[in-house]
Amino acid sequence: MIQSGRNKYGALEAGGTKMVCAVGYDDGRILEKVSIPTLEPDKTIPEIIGFFRDKNISALGVASFGPVDLDKTSPTYGYITSTPKKGWGNYPLVSALKEALNVPVGFDTDVNGALLGEVTFGSSKGITDAIYITIGTGIGGGVMTNGKLLHGMMHPELGHMLLRPEEDDKFKGVCPFHGNCFEGLASGPAIEKRWGEKAEKLYDRDEVWELEAFYIGQAIANLIMTLSPKRIILGGGVMHQSKLFPLIREAVKKNLNGYIRTPLLEKLDEYIVTASLGDDQGIMGCIKLAAGEM
Repeated sequence: MIQSGRNKYGALEAGGTKMVCAVGYDDGRILEKVSIPTLEPDKTIPEIIGFFRDKNISALGVASFGPVDLDKTSPTYGYITSTPKKGWGNYPLVSALKEALNVPVGFDTDVNGALLGEVTFGSSKGITDAIYITIGTGIGGGVMTNGKLLHGMMHPELGHMLLRPEEDDKFKGVCPFHGNCFEGLASGPAIEKRWGEKAEKLYDRDEVWELEAFYIGQAIANLIMTLSPKRIILGGGVMHQSKLFPLIREAVKKNLNGYIRTPLLEKLDEYIVTASLGDDQGIMGCIKLAAGEM
Protein backbone atom coordinates (compact mmCIF):
# COMPACT_ATOMS: atom_id res chain seq x y z
CA MET A 1 0.00 0.00 0.00
CA ILE A 2 1.34 3.44 -0.98
CA GLN A 3 1.92 5.74 1.96
CA SER A 4 0.48 9.21 1.47
CA GLY A 5 3.08 11.68 0.28
CA ARG A 6 5.73 9.05 -0.62
CA ASN A 7 5.26 9.28 -4.41
CA LYS A 8 5.18 12.40 -6.54
CA TYR A 9 2.54 12.52 -9.24
CA GLY A 10 2.09 14.61 -12.34
CA ALA A 11 -1.23 16.23 -13.21
CA LEU A 12 -2.28 17.56 -16.60
CA GLU A 13 -5.59 19.37 -16.93
CA ALA A 14 -5.81 19.56 -20.71
CA GLY A 15 -8.16 22.34 -21.72
CA GLY A 16 -9.02 23.82 -25.07
CA THR A 17 -7.53 27.18 -24.07
CA LYS A 18 -4.75 26.20 -21.69
CA MET A 19 -2.92 23.17 -20.36
CA VAL A 20 -2.39 23.27 -16.60
CA CYS A 21 0.54 21.12 -15.48
CA ALA A 22 1.25 20.36 -11.82
CA VAL A 23 3.20 18.07 -9.52
CA GLY A 24 1.90 16.94 -6.15
CA TYR A 25 1.30 14.17 -3.64
CA ASP A 26 -1.69 11.86 -3.24
CA ASP A 27 -2.69 13.68 -0.04
CA GLY A 28 -3.59 16.73 -2.14
CA ARG A 29 -0.46 18.82 -1.65
CA ILE A 30 0.49 20.66 -4.85
CA LEU A 31 4.21 21.44 -5.15
CA GLU A 32 4.34 23.27 -8.46
CA LYS A 33 1.90 24.41 -11.14
CA VAL A 34 2.25 26.12 -14.53
CA SER A 35 -0.11 27.05 -17.36
CA ILE A 36 0.76 26.48 -21.02
CA PRO A 37 -1.37 27.86 -23.90
CA THR A 38 -3.17 25.21 -25.94
CA LEU A 39 -1.75 25.71 -29.40
CA GLU A 40 -1.28 22.95 -31.96
CA PRO A 41 0.14 19.68 -30.58
CA ASP A 42 3.60 20.09 -32.12
CA LYS A 43 4.02 23.27 -30.09
CA THR A 44 2.16 22.39 -26.90
CA ILE A 45 3.12 18.76 -26.24
CA PRO A 46 6.91 19.38 -26.17
CA GLU A 47 6.34 22.09 -23.53
CA ILE A 48 4.27 19.70 -21.42
CA ILE A 49 6.87 16.96 -21.72
CA GLY A 50 9.62 19.46 -20.88
CA PHE A 51 7.83 20.46 -17.69
CA PHE A 52 7.41 16.91 -16.41
CA ARG A 53 10.64 15.33 -17.66
CA ASP A 54 12.85 16.22 -14.67
CA LYS A 55 10.17 16.11 -11.96
CA ASN A 56 10.72 12.46 -10.99
CA ILE A 57 7.00 11.64 -11.10
CA SER A 58 5.79 8.07 -10.52
CA ALA A 59 2.69 8.43 -12.72
CA LEU A 60 0.75 11.07 -14.63
CA GLY A 61 -2.98 11.82 -14.45
CA VAL A 62 -4.58 13.50 -17.47
CA ALA A 63 -8.07 15.03 -17.57
CA SER A 64 -8.75 16.27 -21.08
CA PHE A 65 -11.19 18.21 -23.19
CA GLY A 66 -12.94 15.97 -25.64
CA PRO A 67 -14.57 14.03 -26.97
CA VAL A 68 -12.05 11.38 -25.94
CA ASP A 69 -11.80 7.59 -26.17
CA LEU A 70 -11.86 6.05 -22.68
CA ASP A 71 -12.28 2.42 -23.75
CA LYS A 72 -9.04 0.63 -22.83
CA THR A 73 -9.81 -2.14 -25.32
CA SER A 74 -10.08 0.32 -28.20
CA PRO A 75 -7.21 0.92 -30.65
CA THR A 76 -7.78 4.65 -30.15
CA TYR A 77 -7.83 4.57 -26.33
CA GLY A 78 -6.35 7.80 -24.99
CA TYR A 79 -7.10 9.77 -28.14
CA ILE A 80 -8.81 13.13 -28.35
CA THR A 81 -11.26 12.17 -31.09
CA SER A 82 -13.70 14.41 -33.00
CA THR A 83 -12.83 17.81 -31.54
CA PRO A 84 -12.91 20.80 -33.90
CA LYS A 85 -9.83 22.17 -32.08
CA LYS A 86 -7.20 22.61 -34.81
CA GLY A 87 -4.61 19.85 -34.84
CA TRP A 88 -6.10 17.89 -31.95
CA GLY A 89 -8.63 15.75 -33.84
CA ASN A 90 -7.71 12.04 -33.50
CA TYR A 91 -4.62 12.96 -31.49
CA PRO A 92 -3.05 10.12 -29.38
CA LEU A 93 -2.59 12.17 -26.21
CA VAL A 94 -1.99 9.33 -23.75
CA SER A 95 0.52 7.42 -25.88
CA ALA A 96 2.45 10.60 -26.73
CA LEU A 97 2.92 11.39 -23.04
CA LYS A 98 3.47 7.80 -21.93
CA GLU A 99 6.20 7.17 -24.49
CA ALA A 100 8.01 10.43 -23.73
CA LEU A 101 7.85 10.22 -19.93
CA ASN A 102 7.92 6.42 -19.48
CA VAL A 103 5.39 6.47 -16.62
CA PRO A 104 1.85 5.06 -16.22
CA VAL A 105 -0.88 7.48 -17.33
CA GLY A 106 -4.38 7.71 -15.85
CA PHE A 107 -6.86 9.27 -18.27
CA ASP A 108 -10.37 10.72 -18.16
CA THR A 109 -12.43 13.71 -19.25
CA ASP A 110 -11.80 17.18 -17.85
CA VAL A 111 -15.17 17.23 -16.08
CA ASN A 112 -14.75 13.74 -14.63
CA GLY A 113 -11.37 14.92 -13.37
CA ALA A 114 -12.95 17.93 -11.68
CA LEU A 115 -15.61 15.71 -10.11
CA LEU A 116 -12.97 13.28 -8.89
CA GLY A 117 -11.07 16.17 -7.29
CA GLU A 118 -14.17 17.38 -5.47
CA VAL A 119 -15.20 13.98 -4.07
CA THR A 120 -11.62 13.13 -3.08
CA PHE A 121 -10.33 16.42 -1.65
CA GLY A 122 -13.22 18.91 -1.61
CA SER A 123 -16.37 19.55 0.41
CA SER A 124 -18.06 16.58 -1.29
CA LYS A 125 -15.39 14.17 -0.04
CA GLY A 126 -16.74 10.67 0.38
CA ILE A 127 -19.92 11.11 -1.66
CA THR A 128 -20.28 8.13 -3.98
CA ASP A 129 -23.01 9.40 -6.34
CA ALA A 130 -22.44 12.93 -7.61
CA ILE A 131 -22.49 15.10 -10.71
CA TYR A 132 -20.13 17.96 -11.54
CA ILE A 133 -21.30 20.48 -14.14
CA THR A 134 -19.10 23.23 -15.52
CA ILE A 135 -20.88 26.17 -17.15
CA GLY A 136 -18.60 28.54 -19.01
CA THR A 137 -17.29 28.71 -22.58
CA GLY A 138 -18.98 25.35 -22.99
CA ILE A 139 -21.03 23.12 -20.72
CA GLY A 140 -19.86 19.70 -19.65
CA GLY A 141 -20.58 17.26 -16.88
CA GLY A 142 -18.91 14.44 -15.03
CA VAL A 143 -20.88 11.66 -13.33
CA MET A 144 -19.93 9.33 -10.48
CA THR A 145 -22.23 6.46 -9.56
CA ASN A 146 -21.56 3.90 -6.82
CA GLY A 147 -18.11 5.40 -6.37
CA LYS A 148 -17.07 4.98 -10.02
CA LEU A 149 -16.78 7.55 -12.78
CA LEU A 150 -19.33 6.91 -15.52
CA HIS A 151 -17.99 6.14 -18.99
CA GLY A 152 -20.36 3.75 -20.76
CA MET A 153 -20.25 3.78 -24.56
CA MET A 154 -18.01 6.86 -24.49
CA HIS A 155 -18.59 9.36 -21.69
CA PRO A 156 -21.56 11.55 -20.75
CA GLU A 157 -22.12 14.72 -22.78
CA LEU A 158 -24.44 16.47 -20.35
CA GLY A 159 -23.99 19.82 -22.08
CA HIS A 160 -25.79 18.52 -25.14
CA MET A 161 -29.03 17.31 -23.56
CA LEU A 162 -31.95 18.95 -25.33
CA LEU A 163 -33.98 21.45 -23.29
CA ARG A 164 -37.44 22.92 -23.61
CA PRO A 165 -37.07 26.61 -24.53
CA GLU A 166 -38.72 29.15 -22.24
CA GLU A 167 -42.03 30.27 -23.78
CA ASP A 168 -40.91 33.81 -24.67
CA ASP A 169 -37.31 32.97 -25.56
CA LYS A 170 -36.90 33.12 -29.33
CA PHE A 171 -33.12 32.61 -29.21
CA LYS A 172 -32.13 29.65 -31.38
CA GLY A 173 -29.01 28.68 -29.42
CA VAL A 174 -25.32 28.73 -30.27
CA CYS A 175 -24.65 24.99 -30.56
CA PRO A 176 -24.06 24.19 -34.26
CA PHE A 177 -25.21 20.60 -33.70
CA HIS A 178 -28.38 20.99 -31.64
CA GLY A 179 -29.38 24.63 -31.14
CA ASN A 180 -31.57 24.25 -28.07
CA CYS A 181 -29.30 21.99 -26.04
CA PHE A 182 -28.01 22.95 -22.58
CA GLU A 183 -24.78 24.39 -23.98
CA GLY A 184 -26.57 26.07 -26.86
CA LEU A 185 -28.95 27.93 -24.55
CA ALA A 186 -27.01 28.51 -21.30
CA SER A 187 -23.24 28.62 -21.93
CA GLY A 188 -21.21 31.81 -21.69
CA PRO A 189 -21.27 32.33 -25.48
CA ALA A 190 -25.06 31.79 -25.46
CA ILE A 191 -25.47 34.50 -22.84
CA GLU A 192 -23.29 36.91 -24.84
CA LYS A 193 -25.05 36.15 -28.13
CA ARG A 194 -28.53 36.50 -26.64
CA TRP A 195 -27.94 39.68 -24.60
CA GLY A 196 -25.13 41.38 -26.55
CA GLU A 197 -22.72 41.50 -23.57
CA LYS A 198 -20.43 39.09 -21.77
CA ALA A 199 -21.91 37.50 -18.64
CA GLU A 200 -19.72 39.44 -16.22
CA LYS A 201 -21.14 42.74 -17.53
CA LEU A 202 -24.74 41.66 -16.97
CA TYR A 203 -24.66 41.22 -13.20
CA ASP A 204 -27.47 43.72 -12.51
CA ARG A 205 -29.80 42.40 -15.22
CA ASP A 206 -32.15 40.15 -13.23
CA GLU A 207 -33.88 38.88 -16.37
CA VAL A 208 -30.57 37.44 -17.60
CA TRP A 209 -30.07 35.30 -14.51
CA GLU A 210 -33.71 34.29 -14.19
CA LEU A 211 -33.58 32.87 -17.72
CA GLU A 212 -30.20 31.25 -17.07
CA ALA A 213 -31.60 29.61 -13.94
CA PHE A 214 -34.61 28.40 -15.93
CA TYR A 215 -32.34 26.38 -18.21
CA ILE A 216 -29.87 25.20 -15.57
CA GLY A 217 -32.72 24.19 -13.29
CA GLN A 218 -34.38 22.24 -16.08
CA ALA A 219 -31.14 20.41 -16.87
CA ILE A 220 -30.51 19.55 -13.22
CA ALA A 221 -34.07 18.25 -12.81
CA ASN A 222 -33.48 15.98 -15.82
CA LEU A 223 -30.30 14.66 -14.18
CA ILE A 224 -32.02 14.09 -10.86
CA MET A 225 -34.71 12.07 -12.62
CA THR A 226 -32.30 9.99 -14.68
CA LEU A 227 -29.15 9.55 -12.55
CA SER A 228 -30.39 10.11 -8.98
CA PRO A 229 -27.22 11.77 -7.64
CA LYS A 230 -26.65 12.50 -3.98
CA ARG A 231 -25.06 15.88 -4.76
CA ILE A 232 -24.73 18.25 -7.72
CA ILE A 233 -21.67 20.51 -7.90
CA LEU A 234 -21.64 23.56 -10.17
CA GLY A 235 -18.46 25.22 -11.43
CA GLY A 236 -17.21 27.28 -14.35
CA GLY A 237 -17.11 30.98 -15.14
CA VAL A 238 -20.86 31.55 -15.39
CA MET A 239 -21.31 30.15 -11.89
CA HIS A 240 -19.19 32.96 -10.47
CA GLN A 241 -22.51 34.81 -10.45
CA SER A 242 -23.42 33.82 -6.90
CA LYS A 243 -26.98 35.14 -7.28
CA LEU A 244 -27.63 32.22 -9.61
CA PHE A 245 -27.63 29.56 -6.90
CA PRO A 246 -30.92 30.45 -5.12
CA LEU A 247 -32.58 30.97 -8.51
CA ILE A 248 -31.38 27.56 -9.73
CA ARG A 249 -32.54 25.78 -6.59
CA GLU A 250 -35.98 27.34 -6.95
CA ALA A 251 -36.12 26.34 -10.64
CA VAL A 252 -35.17 22.75 -9.76
CA LYS A 253 -37.88 22.62 -7.13
CA LYS A 254 -40.42 23.92 -9.63
CA ASN A 255 -39.39 21.39 -12.28
CA LEU A 256 -39.55 18.43 -9.88
CA ASN A 257 -42.99 19.63 -8.77
CA GLY A 258 -43.02 17.43 -5.68
CA TYR A 259 -42.63 14.19 -7.64
CA ILE A 260 -39.44 13.13 -5.85
CA ARG A 261 -39.32 13.60 -2.09
CA THR A 262 -36.15 12.67 -0.25
CA PRO A 263 -34.31 14.15 2.76
CA LEU A 264 -31.54 15.41 0.44
CA LEU A 265 -33.98 17.42 -1.66
CA GLU A 266 -35.37 19.06 1.46
CA LYS A 267 -32.01 20.86 1.83
CA LEU A 268 -31.29 22.13 -1.67
CA ASP A 269 -28.63 24.54 -0.42
CA GLU A 270 -26.61 21.48 0.63
CA TYR A 271 -27.60 19.41 -2.41
CA ILE A 272 -26.80 21.89 -5.21
CA VAL A 273 -23.47 23.44 -4.28
CA THR A 274 -20.58 25.43 -5.69
CA ALA A 275 -17.20 23.89 -6.48
CA SER A 276 -15.08 24.04 -3.33
CA LEU A 277 -11.50 23.86 -4.61
CA GLY A 278 -11.33 27.13 -6.52
CA ASP A 279 -9.66 26.45 -9.86
CA ASP A 280 -7.77 23.38 -8.62
CA GLN A 281 -10.47 20.70 -8.69
CA GLY A 282 -9.30 19.44 -12.10
CA ILE A 283 -5.66 19.26 -11.06
CA MET A 284 -6.59 17.51 -7.82
CA GLY A 285 -8.59 14.98 -9.79
CA CYS A 286 -5.59 14.36 -12.04
CA ILE A 287 -3.45 13.63 -8.98
CA LYS A 288 -6.03 11.02 -7.97
CA LEU A 289 -6.05 9.55 -11.50
CA ALA A 290 -2.26 9.26 -11.41
CA ALA A 291 -2.23 7.63 -7.96
CA GLY A 292 -4.80 5.13 -9.21
CA GLU A 293 -2.30 3.87 -11.80
CA MET A 294 0.15 2.67 -9.11
